Amino acid sequence: MRAYMLPAAIVLSIGSATLAMAAPTTTDGVIKSLDMKTHTITLADGTAYRLPKGFTDPGLKVGSKVAVVWDLKGQIHEASGVSLLKS
Repeated sequence: MRAYMLPAAIVLSIGSATLAMAAPTTTDGVIKSLDMKTHTITLADGTAYRLPKGFTDPGLKVGSKVAVVWDLKGQIHEASGVSLLKS
């Protein structure tokens, strides 16, 4: 029985690390530029996020403070949601 515990523990620790890396990240910032034709939003820190297809604009405009929920897909920051924050 003990012989199976160590390999099982190793597999579980590797699996949990993978899940932690796959979790979406939330970033707060101020909109520097917004391009709905290319579905991108750029925050004041210079990071650009690609908005999802079918994104419904909640009234975004340059200078608005937002929270962006995103995942890194290769070199692209894929946003899954953007919400306005109160100033």
